[in-house]
Amino acid sequence: MQPVTMYTGAFCPYCTMAKKLLAAVGVTEIKEIRVDKNPADFAEMQQLSGQRSIPQIFIGDTHVGGFNDLYRLQQQGELIELLNP
Repeated sequence: MQPVTMYTGAFCPYCTMAKKLLAAVGVTEIKEIRVDKNPADFAEMQQLSGQRSIPQIFIGDTHVGGFNDLYRLQQQGELIELLNP
C-alpha cells in the first residue's frame, strides 16, 4: 500500500472525515502533519499542493487534494487503485 501523508489542523471536520474514509478502505497509517502547529509545514504544504486549505492529501507522490477530491476518487472506484498500484 502506498504511504499516505495528510496536512491537517486542529478542529478540522474535513480532516476527520478524510481519516475515516481512508480507514474504511484499509489505510492503517497516515503521516499527519499539523500545519497549525508549524508555519514552515504550512509553507511546505502550499508549495507542494498549491493550496491553502486543509486537509491536503498525498498518496505516495500523488497530490489527491482535499476531502472532496478524496471522496470523489472513492466514489469513482479509483481510490483503491491509487493506494495499491
